[in-house]
Amino acid sequence: MAFLDIESSLTGRRWIGPDVDSERAADAMAQETALPRAVCQVLTRRGVPAAEAEAFLAPRLRDLLPDPRTLRDMQAASARFLEAVGRRQRIAIFADYDVDGGSSAALLMVWLRQMGLGSTLYIPDRIDEGYGPNVPAMTQLAASHDLIICVDCGTLSHEAIAAAGDTDVIVLDHHLGGETLPDALAVVNPNRQDESGDLGYLCAAGVVFLMLVETARQMREAGMPAGPDLMEFLDLVALATVADVAPLIGANRALVRQGLSVMARRARPGLVALCDVSRMESAPSSYHLGFLLGPRVNAGGRIGKADLGARLLATDSASEAEALAAQLDMLNTERRDIESAVRAAAMEQAEARGLDAPLVWAAGEGWHPGVVGIVASRLKDAANRPAIVIGLDGDEGKGSGRSVAGVDLGAAIQRLATEGLLLKGGGHKMAAGLTVDRDRLPEAMERLSELLERQGAGRAGPADLRLDGVLMPKAVTIDLIEQIEQAGPFGAGAAAPRFALPDLEVRYARRVGESHLKLSLSDGMGGSLDAISFGAFDTPLGQTMVDHGGARFHFAGRLEINEWRGRKTPQLRLDDAAAARSA
Repeated sequence: MAFLDIESSLTGRRWIGPDVDSERAADAMAQETALPRAVCQVLTRRGVPAAEAEAFLAPRLRDLLPDPRTLRDMQAASARFLEAVGRRQRIAIFADYDVDGGSSAALLMVWLRQMGLGSTLYIPDRIDEGYGPNVPAMTQLAASHDLIICVDCGTLSHEAIAAAGDTDVIVLDHHLGGETLPDALAVVNPNRQDESGDLGYLCAAGVVFLMLVETARQMREAGMPAGPDLMEFLDLVALATVADVAPLIGANRALVRQGLSVMARRARPGLVALCDVSRMESAPSSYHLGFLLGPRVNAGGRIGKADLGARLLATDSASEAEALAAQLDMLNTERRDIESAVRAAAMEQAEARGLDAPLVWAAGEGWHPGVVGIVASRLKDAANRPAIVIGLDGDEGKGSGRSVAGVDLGAAIQRLATEGLLLKGGGHKMAAGLTVDRDRLPEAMERLSELLERQGAGRAGPADLRLDGVLMPKAVTIDLIEQIEQAGPFGAGAAAPRFALPDLEVRYARRVGESHLKLSLSDGMGGSLDAISFGAFDTPLGQTMVDHGGARFHFAGRLEINEWRGRKTPQLRLDDAAAARSA
């Protein structure tokens, strides 16, 4: 049965609330812990027992951080890295061009700099070189370096790593591994075929951080000082984890939580400049990392110079940081314009094919490789299906895909490559990249759709709106919101809690900017709450609220604290609304 009997809201969604067992568990937890019932509803949805509630709300990295040595090749990787540092050898860092790659590279560059050692950064051009190590680049780096460290790439790069010859190569990655590994000195990857997969949720920066933890351990065991304070590196790990859409579970939750605290101290010049150019006016949150900072770091790799993001994150110069941040902000604006044009064309094409198939896909001539992944994400959100978007150029097409929960897109893409229907392909569960022969594109997409249908992709209906419970405006206080936030951070794998506020009247509603909506809501009994909805006028929600005519509505969204000129007030980030029966 739909929650509050909402089968189809103003945005066309069915509301789903907690089941009876969850409600009973929340009541029992509230009695046992004296926590607000709304907090208990959030915790029970995440499967937290009452006895563990206190520890969950205050996660400690020391309790959640795994032993780095549980990962294969970790000890060998750290030992070789430490040897290179001790012998003052020449180290090259080959990184992917996204936020995870840039953050991973910055972690190593900053650590090495604090140890008095420089390093060479190499990030391939997305268009000219594509993803991951390539033979010319590895040959060039091997000629002038003693050690090459590949971060956020390399697990499938057999030929390129072989081209390094006698130069040692370490791979620190998280992408799905194949049946065989490249001939590197060490391949540290929780998603190797011979790993348990228990740490498969880590992004590459998380793997790099664990290697630095293991390096510090080996330094202590050798009677050496432990090196840089690794806790100060967690801002970079947090940024990469959220921007790479890694699930916020296990150690990731503590890494991001602590990383946000580090970032709030504004000690890293690159992140300070990035926050300022993004016009952030409040303490950093996972939302800021994913939607303000991440896209700007990514902009260099998407449509500009590939190494801009990594250089920004690694610099210790405030003036250089300001210049790089300004450049990335400009590129991000340009990226949005390019994305908008591709998105419109891709959506039209996908709708013509039908959004109810197991796979939603689109391909177009000259679509910029730097935005196809973002557009795939938009198609995925619109259809609640895995989506692929491909830019065609000459005889080939290069594309990116995004998946939905429960459907492993990376594995399906890798199988397609093994079957010869793709020239190249790989990734992880939620995101993947591919290169396909133009003439085989329809055949490849048909086969991919078949593989994804076997995983259940075609059975997904329109995205439901899942709610944690019901609240009235008077219950929404700063203290309650802060307690709910203690159950975070929220993001991939840990959906932000959302509540319904039933049967409210609209005191006023006005458009803000091009498509946003600002509201004031009241229960008519002295309880009121401000609300904001971004992109509301892209759906029937915006105009319906403006033309409310005194009608009453059920509202649903996320609770947040609005900070304006030093004053904090509760606010509803409105996701949806539906007419109340009493209207």
